[in-house]
Amino acid sequence: LICDEWGYVPLDREAAQLLFQVISDSYERRNVVLTTNLEFSRWVSIFYDEQMTAAIIDRLVHHSYLLLYDGPSNRMRDSLMRQDG
Repeated sequence: LICDEWGYVPLDREAAQLLFQVISDSYERRNVVLTTNLEFSRWVSIFYDEQMTAAIIDRLVHHSYLLLYDGPSNRMRDSLMRQDG
């Protein structure tokens, strides 16, 4: 399962609950790849519920590799390179 741009599009409460169910069903059964520019502390804005947010984070980070990219946006860099060229 690949979830790209996690949190980019707002979810309503029902959608957040369905997404929680998908993550829960995937836990320890299938691979999940997730990209986001939101730190964990802001995920409650996606899921509206602190307990559900904590449960999702717990499932996602258990047995995980977190890759943090702390640098300029690749899209921004590519855009600036096109302008310079």
